[in-house]
Amino acid sequence: QVQLVESGGGLVQAGGSLRLSCAASGSIFGAWVMGWHRQAPGKQRELVASITRLGTTNYADSVKGRFTISKDNAKTAVYLQVNSLKPEDTAAYYCRYYSSREYWGQGTQVTVSS
Repeated sequence: QVQLVESGGGLVQAGGSLRLSCAASGSIFGAWVMGWHRQAPGKQRELVASITRLGTTNYADSVKGRFTISKDNAKTAVYLQVNSLKPEDTAAYYCRYYSSREYWGQGTQVTVSS
């Protein structure tokens, strides 16, 4: 079992920034991929960004240049620096861990006011 603890969401004005954090604990071995997905009301959950244990990153086109994902292998933690926020970034952001199976965090709300 793997447990994920997220933090860092909040209410910000358009153009503002936040830093989301996700720490994994439990049965963590070998290679993994961690990332952030988001889900806005009435929409499907979508990938925002992901990073492998070795550092390979992947971003949704809508966030490239504004969001940066990083990691701390020692803590099995990932961070999402979100800059130049737009109202359309408003969503619940979920951390995902994948190795032999996937685990999800409880979600953290990001609300961007115009």
